[in-house]
Amino acid sequence: MAVRNEQIAKDVLAAVGGKSNVTSVTHCMTRLRFVLKDMGLPKQDEIKKISGVIGVVVAGGQFQVIVGQNVPKVYEALCKEGGFQEQEAINENLDAPKEKLTPKKIGSNILNYLAGSMTPLIPILMAAGMFKTVTTICGSTMLNILPAESNLYILLDFLYDAGFYFLPIYIGYTAAKKIGATPVLGAYMGGILIAPDLLALVSAGEPFSILGIPMKLVSYTQSVLPIILSVAALYYVERLFKKIVPDAAAIVFVPTFTIFVMSPIALCLLAPLGSILSNYLAIILNGVATYGGFLGKAIIASVWEFLVMTGMHTPLVLPAMTTLMETGVDQLIFVCGKCAVYATIGMSIGAFFRLHNDERSANVGYLISAVLGGVTEPILYGIGLRYRRPFLGMIAGGLAGGAYAGLMHVAVYSMSPSNILSFTGFVGGSTANLVNGIIALIISTAVSAVVTYFVGVESKPKAKA
Repeated sequence: MAVRNEQIAKDVLAAVGGKSNVTSVTHCMTRLRFVLKDMGLPKQDEIKKISGVIGVVVAGGQFQVIVGQNVPKVYEALCKEGGFQEQEAINENLDAPKEKLTPKKIGSNILNYLAGSMTPLIPILMAAGMFKTVTTICGSTMLNILPAESNLYILLDFLYDAGFYFLPIYIGYTAAKKIGATPVLGAYMGGILIAPDLLALVSAGEPFSILGIPMKLVSYTQSVLPIILSVAALYYVERLFKKIVPDAAAIVFVPTFTIFVMSPIALCLLAPLGSILSNYLAIILNGVATYGGFLGKAIIASVWEFLVMTGMHTPLVLPAMTTLMETGVDQLIFVCGKCAVYATIGMSIGAFFRLHNDERSANVGYLISAVLGGVTEPILYGIGLRYRRPFLGMIAGGLAGGAYAGLMHVAVYSMSPSNILSFTGFVGGSTANLVNGIIALIISTAVSAVVTYFVGVESKPKAKA
């Protein structure tokens, strides 16, 4: 098979005019995508006859050769043959069968788009959150060992700001990559939303219109939904111009026309709409946290890990991430999630003292995975689903910890790991918030461990001889 892929690569490269005619080449899920110096040089009919080639498409300034699902291996061989720099694959499958759109499918697509746009940002949010945690703990509000005027404090502070201030640019890139638009155009769109001149207009409060359309004066720094909506529209606008702009001019005019058309659409319609939706989202989540009281948090914390097991937690996490990034605080979802994680750890601890020696070693591995890596699935499946009764301890721990967090109005102020350092997310408000947050986690762990120990575990059925 390797020889066949190499032969396909060699034949295709020769057919498009050789490496001297190739400006760049990448691939998506099924196609080799060439940018050629002379688009008239390749003979499509001859390329289609190459064994392993399914078809040829010329679109968007690219000469695309369809080779199917083995395209990554063909691409690797092609780069070796031509001495090309390998590029990251484009997350797009133009040859996939069209699926009928249903309300369920539309909802699934929206969630996939949101998750694919925001999940890649977690490393940035984690790092920025940790920098904020250090300045808060070591600053004047707590330990007072790091003066605000010190160079280290200033460095950590702007490292945090860089993570959140430029969120529209980061999200613009990841959202465009997820949906199939050009990633750097998505980042460009995010940059437009936080351009210094735009922020100056917002600060001055001066009326401004684009092509006669009034623009709502809103600051989009540290925002999420405005760029999410804008990139979704950018995808269709860019795709339209790829179809109508001649291939010879596509590399210049497709991005130019796309941004020119998208600017008024984003600034006058979609970004303000995203800002309004964000405000209502924050109101709803804060309302549930406020009026649901301690009972609301207790219930969510007690069932949270079951939602994780079924994947049903995503529709709750994404709005909470949006609210946390835009308002700097979450009083519900992440608080409950932290209590639930510690309740799961408590379940593992309680089960440890009830398991036989040969089963304990596996449980220790599960526990380490959760404590250090923040991954609770091994405990959930290896202890919870396997023995069933320990789930009662996890539920009790989540219920108790969530109730305490609700009574004390505990809030999360930054993204933090879901492992033993989870408590750092409580840093940013008052010292009492941090203390009560830690107490809530201790309660979750202790109650879960004790209840699990007393309800015991079901013995694993022995195989019949």
